[in-house]
Amino acid sequence: MAKKIALITGANKGIGFETARQLGKQGVSIIAASRNKERGIAAVEKLQAEGIDAEFLQLDVDNDAEIQFAFEFIQNKYGKLDILINNAGIQVEHGDWGVNNTPTISEKALRDTFDTNFFQVVKLTNTLLPLIRKSAAGRIVNLSSILGSLTLHSDPSSPIYNSKLFAYDTSKTALNSYTIHLAAALQGTPIKVNSAHPGWVKTDLGSDAAPMEVEDGAKTSVALALLDADGPTGKYIHLGQELPW
Repeated sequence: MAKKIALITGANKGIGFETARQLGKQGVSIIAASRNKERGIAAVEKLQAEGIDAEFLQLDVDNDAEIQFAFEFIQNKYGKLDILINNAGIQVEHGDWGVNNTPTISEKALRDTFDTNFFQVVKLTNTLLPLIRKSAAGRIVNLSSILGSLTLHSDPSSPIYNSKLFAYDTSKTALNSYTIHLAAALQGTPIKVNSAHPGWVKTDLGSDAAPMEVEDGAKTSVALALLDADGPTGKYIHLGQELPW
């Protein structure tokens, strides 16, 4: 099959939906994954109304059975996967971003955050990797955040120094580590693996206070999904610029 196939998790709203829309406009066939069936189907109907080749896939990344079903569905229908965008994620901590909650964070908050933002991303990606290996140019994009940067968190002059929601930030740091390690493991293959910082975007997570529109927030993921053969791998990118780990 010449047409590229992309699976996007959390594609029913926000950055995930906009990423699906922008990739679909580039001629990519979209598998829009969502844990909420009703919202996922509604999102796909919107994409189809714009002439995009899209279909819904029930996928809660915290559900191992649904991860296995996703593998079997893609294997049986397409036999390969060209693009995986690990967009789904959570932030269980609430309140002011300009705080450091490290001394008070609960074990449950840490475990819940890491389960969704790290452990299950690794499980989903590794499960689908045999299908990505069948692509002529596999691309894996992990939705990270600038808040995962240890370099910036340790620099008192950085803009994120005073924002330390421990569970969310460290889950993204761990995800960045997975990006580095997986990219190294796939050296010598056509597959590229990168972390994307979308920016502070007007979404449910980012709030209306965010300076970036959703359309701009999706651009980094889309660019990394469509990298050509000489594009980067094992990098941490925002709008074409490399961020410090």
